[in-house]
Amino acid sequence: MRRRQFLLALAGAPLVRYPEVAPVLRLRFPRDHGAHPDYRTEWWYATGWLERAGAPLGFQATFFRARTPWRYDEGGGFAPRQIVLAHAALADPGLGRLRHDQRAAREAFGLAGAAEGTTDAWIGDWRLKLDGNDYRARIAARDFALDLSLAAASPPLLQGDRGYSRKGPRPGEASYYYSRPQLEVEGTVDGTKVRGRAWLDHEWSSEYLAPEAAGWDWCGLNLDDGGALMAFRMRAKAGGVFYAPEGIAFEPLRAWRSPRTGIDYPVAMRVRTPKGEWDLEPLMDDQELDARLTTGTVYWEGAVRALRAGREAGRGYLELTGYGAPMAL
Repeated sequence: MRRRQFLLALAGAPLVRYPEVAPVLRLRFPRDHGAHPDYRTEWWYATGWLERAGAPLGFQATFFRARTPWRYDEGGGFAPRQIVLAHAALADPGLGRLRHDQRAAREAFGLAGAAEGTTDAWIGDWRLKLDGNDYRARIAARDFALDLSLAAASPPLLQGDRGYSRKGPRPGEASYYYSRPQLEVEGTVDGTKVRGRAWLDHEWSSEYLAPEAAGWDWCGLNLDDGGALMAFRMRAKAGGVFYAPEGIAFEPLRAWRSPRTGIDYPVAMRVRTPKGEWDLEPLMDDQELDARLTTGTVYWEGAVRALRAGREAGRGYLELTGYGAPMAL
């Protein structure tokens, strides 16, 4: 009876008003390491390269927080005011395909959540937590397990205009965005010791994707000289580029077709920036992640090598979204 009453209340619940992302806000830490529950969507995105017994692996551990569009006067702990989702993946060239898993739960009764004031997001026994300058990622997936410590040696890198990152021509089409590049990683994969280097992004927004945009291409690269490179573009539903920061261009070099979904992805890319250009080559082609059970999307999220003049100059991740169907956040 209580569930039925809640569903009836949900059908008639008024809609919330999400706050707009504006350039006047200045990010402050440690406060902004934590969740911003008033905004529509938010994520903490850890990706990186690992070495296991001399062989390379790629990993992803991502937690999403989404504020539902309804405002509740009733419903108690059953009211889904916040939804927490998580994706985890392991790229192993020895296997030749991506191993991945996903979870979703409402933020209620301590079973899932995203804390304010510090990074601490979890669903059951999956967790990403900041302790001092070190992140700890623990993922017990269906067919692999990650237990990793990611140590940050430098302050957060604010993207865009001091953390205000435009995603379209209209002022509200933006996110608050910072990165933690060059994270030193130690831990275990399936109980075996690994070491490596990772990148963590934290973004939150109320209007990340414009109605005219189909999806985005993004890369985060840890360069061998100690530097870091982040670049992205938003692609238009009508074809071509909808929005990109000045001086940024992506040129597909080679495509791969998924044998499961039939989607074509440009898994090798040339990225041009005002500081130069890099050719991105994947650790392996099959790094497609089918997340239709949680975020409703299928995307390519892959470990890549960054080449300059044909020589490796860094490693990182390339993300390709909206190639099978336009993204819907």
